[in-house]
Amino acid sequence: MHDQRIQDQGGGRPAHGRADPPAAEGQAVVFACAACGVPLTGPLTRLPEVPEAPFYAWWEADERGPSPATVPSGCYAIETQPYGAPLVVTETPGPVMPRHGSRMNVDGEHLVSQGPRGNIVINPDDARGLELQHTSPACCGATPDGGMNQLCACGTLVATLCSDCCLPYELHLSADHVRAVRP
Repeated sequence: MHDQRIQDQGGGRPAHGRADPPAAEGQAVVFACAACGVPLTGPLTRLPEVPEAPFYAWWEADERGPSPATVPSGCYAIETQPYGAPLVVTETPGPVMPRHGSRMNVDGEHLVSQGPRGNIVINPDDARGLELQHTSPACCGATPDGGMNQLCACGTLVATLCSDCCLPYELHLSADHVRAVRP
């Protein structure tokens, strides 16, 4: 397989600190664990940006479960905004992280993510061989509040799953822990 690094669209930090050009839109790549090389996805093609999360009336659902996926199956996009833990107090109210609502701590202070930028956002159903290590408190799925929660078979934390019913259904592969290879 040919190794290829993925860089976020904003010219920011590329995966593993390398300054290789981003994958061309429409060019398929497989994401593999940077520690052991095992493939974590099948071939995926890049979208120009992370889509808006589909509307989902989770409070009216007959059965609890994840919302519809933000990213279509077979695709990926680069998250240019901070995502996941740590969540810190901010003076400016707004979404805690992209495609999420606002959140406050127990003292009523607004929170915002200071997590990593450059995550590779995929449909969770496109992931292979990952194991949930832990979940942050939620009613029926995982949240990104506690940081990375997906383990590769080698034991390396590689991604953050967001699958609770009231949140966007997304898997954020860590740009520091995966690499893109041509299929």
